[in-house]
Amino acid sequence: MEAVLVECFLDQLPARLIGDKAYDADALDEKLSSCGVEMIAPHRSNRKRKTQDGRSLRRYRRRWKVERLFAWLHNYRRLVTRWEHRIENFLGFVHLACLLIFCRHL
Repeated sequence: MEAVLVECFLDQLPARLIGDKAYDADALDEKLSSCGVEMIAPHRSNRKRKTQDGRSLRRYRRRWKVERLFAWLHNYRRLVTRWEHRIENFLGFVHLACLLIFCRHL
């Protein structure tokens, strides 16, 4: 997880990260909180000590919108298998696919 945060293309780290049950770990929560990032993840079924209340998990319920967008982007073969060597070209095709998805759902 640290490598992902170091290599991100954002100027500053996000205030919150949303993950699935695999990200429910005390060690990861401590590392992210030391960086100033709150981890929102539903608890595993065998978790003994609860660390989150239901309020922050409301953000997790809206995660399906992001998952749906990635599913729609996988309809474009050029994005599933990255043929472009330059990131600018790949990002242009991502923008084009998002534009086509937006026009289709108007």
